[in-house]
Amino acid sequence: MVDLETRKPGPRREALNRAGAAAKRLGGRIGSSLGDRLKERRLQREAASGLVSLNLPLRDEARRSRIDRMRKAVHQHGALSKKGVLERAFTFAFRGMVYAQIWEDPDIDLEALALTPEHDMVTIASGGCNVMSYLIASPNSITAVDLNRAHIALNKLKLTAAQTMPDWATFYRFFGQADSRVNPQIYKDFLRDNLDDETRNYWERRDPLGRRRINFFAKNVYRFGLLGTFIGAGHKLARLLGADPRRLLEAKTLEEQRAIFENELAPLFEKRVVKWLVEQPMSLYGLGIPPAQYKALAASGGGDIRQVLLERLERLACDFEIDDNYFAWQAFGRRYGTTKDAPVPPYLAEKNWDAVRANASKVSVQHINLIDFLKSKPDASLDRYVLLDAQDWMNDEILTTLWREITRTARAGSRVIFRTAAEESLLPGRIPDDLLGRWDYDLERCKDFTRRDRSSIYGGFHLYELRNAGQT
Repeated sequence: MVDLETRKPGPRREALNRAGAAAKRLGGRIGSSLGDRLKERRLQREAASGLVSLNLPLRDEARRSRIDRMRKAVHQHGALSKKGVLERAFTFAFRGMVYAQIWEDPDIDLEALALTPEHDMVTIASGGCNVMSYLIASPNSITAVDLNRAHIALNKLKLTAAQTMPDWATFYRFFGQADSRVNPQIYKDFLRDNLDDETRNYWERRDPLGRRRINFFAKNVYRFGLLGTFIGAGHKLARLLGADPRRLLEAKTLEEQRAIFENELAPLFEKRVVKWLVEQPMSLYGLGIPPAQYKALAASGGGDIRQVLLERLERLACDFEIDDNYFAWQAFGRRYGTTKDAPVPPYLAEKNWDAVRANASKVSVQHINLIDFLKSKPDASLDRYVLLDAQDWMNDEILTTLWREITRTARAGSRVIFRTAAEESLLPGRIPDDLLGRWDYDLERCKDFTRRDRSSIYGGFHLYELRNAGQT
């Protein structure tokens, strides 16, 4: 007779027990995180009503400050309006890591910027790939600003790694392969003690799903974050619909790339579920596209967002050889290539290691709004400005303020680059003519830059050059 009280559970029961315990722990973490947020919001409401004094801990104050800065950047409509709801949903989605890899071609940036060792520049940080790649040109200084604390932490991690890791191979294993089991140990050996407290805490703490963030580098960091999750979901949906985006990486010629695109990927956009998804602004939050930019993207195709996305995907899949386009590897393979000659961002190329390492200390990473940073700078103190696609988020008033500060702080010959969802520059008609008239713009040259930008997701690349520095 079996004693039910002393009988050991079988393997299946043990597995179920472990899964249940793990789920309980995870639920507790998520519940705790949600509880903290609800508590903070309650305190803020009570403070606004005069019921309590809002005296949150320093960490909570910092979090509230970050959220407030993001709200100012994105929110343009009332909270109860349809557009306002979408803007606030985007703000919530944008709080965590969005880009483990930035999606602007740094080779085009470097060509347009014509950086020299005399130049001082400011750029929006994002995932940090371009910040690191600009170091190849040895500028005098780079200030990287961002409102997303995950991007700040990622930039600081990359810069610290460039200065403290023993060689290129270790650096590449960590950020190029980004999936090695030894990477958490590399972090302990070379990075942990050289990071500031806030950056170290970010990487060593757990995300809302209970995952320790530094372990992302042992599991392919490019599969994490908002964009990584979005691309992963796209792959799963494609396979459910009978296609496999990874097949494109097997192509040997541009002709083969086009054949795979036309036979396997393009037909996906005729599926009813895909048509419905791309028509929902929230479905593209994973690309980091806020409501204002979604509207501009749709307008560039006469209102047909599906056609615009199909054309941009076609350009990525067909206009550049796979062996020379690491953006395509990330989109269709969710990683960089594994061969020695696989395409990678310039900062990860072995030939550029010495320059990146030597110049990493020239970068200052600041958690601040770009306009606020510019207001803190004296007249004629900067030479180069990289705005990414941030202006697509801005209304006319904010755009004008930004360009007044850029013009005030710009030295003679300064250059500004940015990208837009639509093809045309968004500045004419939106900032005063006397301000825009201070800057030169070569339309044909910008069209050429756009055509050669391997990321392929933007409608336009734009370069403005200042004729004469001074007040407007």
